Amino acid sequence: MSLSRREFLNHSAQGFGAVALASMLQSDCVGDELNLGALSGVLHHPARAKRVVQLFMGGAASHIDLWDHKPALEKHHGEDSDFGEHVEAFQNGLGPWMKSPFSFEHYGECGKMLSDPVAPLGACVDDIAFVHNMVGKTGVHSQATYLQATGFQRPGFPGMGAWVGYALGSINENLPTFVVLPDHRGFASNGPKNWGAAFLPASSQGTTIFPQRANPIEDLMPKADFATHASDEAGLVLLKQLNQEHQMKRPDDSRLEARIRSYELAAKMQLSAPEALDISKEPDHIIKMYGLDRANAKYPSEINPQEEVEYFGRKCLIARRLLERGVRFVQIWSGNDNSFPRRNWDSHEDIERDHGPLARGMAVGTAALLKDLKQSGLLEDTIVLWTTEFGRMPSTQGSKGRDHNPYVFTNWLCGGGIRPGVTFGESDMWGYKPLDRSNPTQVYDIHATILHLLGIDHKRLTVRHNGIDRRLTDVHGNVIHSLLA
Repeated sequence: MSLSRREFLNHSAQGFGAVALASMLQSDCVGDELNLGALSGVLHHPARAKRVVQLFMGGAASHIDLWDHKPALEKHHGEDSDFGEHVEAFQNGLGPWMKSPFSFEHYGECGKMLSDPVAPLGACVDDIAFVHNMVGKTGVHSQATYLQATGFQRPGFPGMGAWVGYALGSINENLPTFVVLPDHRGFASNGPKNWGAAFLPASSQGTTIFPQRANPIEDLMPKADFATHASDEAGLVLLKQLNQEHQMKRPDDSRLEARIRSYELAAKMQLSAPEALDISKEPDHIIKMYGLDRANAKYPSEINPQEEVEYFGRKCLIARRLLERGVRFVQIWSGNDNSFPRRNWDSHEDIERDHGPLARGMAVGTAALLKDLKQSGLLEDTIVLWTTEFGRMPSTQGSKGRDHNPYVFTNWLCGGGIRPGVTFGESDMWGYKPLDRSNPTQVYDIHATILHLLGIDHKRLTVRHNGIDRRLTDVHGNVIHSLLA
């Protein structure tokens, strides 16, 4: 016997549809289709990639302490910093030149220099394209994070994953199109606004999952004792009646049908999400590769590499499982907002103390993810983007920390049509500004390049909002053809 969508919802999701769908009826934003995006499957040009993973280091990771090696800082360490121009520091980070506390070595056939904490990524550098001449517009965390995540410095604009989901739609029936894996300790600057749908259909926004928590997905399963089978059935009967009355009065309004479809997905997630998050059947060598072979380990209160490896590695493994099950865009965050002691990349006080453990955790998990995607063939049509909101200064703050540096920082990309084993754009000898100041790379260029690889012309993907044709790249952006394989 075949079931209608409403009957499927009635039989599949105790308590979920009755409450959530009723509240959604008051929303104005809704997509026309669950599976087809705004492009209706007709791309602007042939795509090289189908899906994206974005790794976001909240708090501003230091490029010069990870992968933008600067011999000049080693040579002039401790000398008064002379930038040759006025420098507007965020706090008081214009002390002497400071070499990295980490040692650097060459890796791969490309000979890329990496610092010791990110050495696990040495096995992957021949698949990565580094961009060392990224520039931002501000040294303020919230604005800079918005810029990298949404293409704008202020709230009210969709995240990149929302744009991709809106344009391309879903490639699975049982899981969201856009999934966000935040830091388990809390959100980075701006929180969910970084992955919100804004003026796009509400179904485009990211769905947050916390793999480390007892309840990874909020509101998916009923927890209250009063949510009984009988009360659920009664609520669904009433809901069906209200739906029918609402639709009879508005026969040409498709929004109700679209909302019902979105909650069918929620009902399916009650079955599919727990399986996707269950890593217990992964082979031992995979568990070890992601750094998850320390079951029930106890960690000290101080930030430490073993704990960071486990936490970030778990998110990376979950990301792979989501990608192979058809999730189109996965965003993984490292670092929460302004915590003390530091549990983010905002190392004003001590680069070695903070960046060491965080970088090691990130590198182990990310290297495992890249290797895993490559061995399964998924890396061929999956773009991996590593970013942060800005970099850090080559001069010292205090004796061991670094201040904000929006004037130059690093992104890197891998897979999905990206040219492997190259460096595009360089920073100057200090890692202070781009070497070629007249030709920096901006976030719009990165976004335009990713959309291009997904088969989308970034200038043609627009939505009219408040009288303006908005797009992810605002009025900027150029595809970086030198990064394309």
